[in-house]
Amino acid sequence: MDVLYTAEAVSTGHGRTGHVTAGPYIDLEVAPPKEMGGSGAGTNPEQLFAAGYAACFHGALHAVARGRKITLEDSSVGGRVHIGPNGQGGYQLAVLLEVVLPGVEHDLAQELADQAHQVCPYSNATRGNIEVTVTVSED
Repeated sequence: MDVLYTAEAVSTGHGRTGHVTAGPYIDLEVAPPKEMGGSGAGTNPEQLFAAGYAACFHGALHAVARGRKITLEDSSVGGRVHIGPNGQGGYQLAVLLEVVLPGVEHDLAQELADQAHQVCPYSNATRGNIEVTVTVSED
């Protein structure tokens, strides 16, 4: 692979309970959510993954639209990352991406979202590994 960019992050402390830094803008306390027995007194890796995936997918969506000479206004992508037991003593993730494209007909919006799912680096990294559902909604 020809590398275009490398992101770096550092986790200190006790893994899911500790601190993460990444570049000059991310400097966060991390803690497991209350639902997983933690304090909930910080962000958690699933939230960070949801934010990264949503932003990356949104960028891919705009790139696909530009390639088709379509201008997207007030668009958004919401990301939900679910975590649960995998039945083998570990955990697994599942992702739901919700795409909102105001002013774009539903079938065209779904087509753009499906194309973005083919080019988004996060989608390519997770394809075949975890369940990812992409939906288009009106709001």
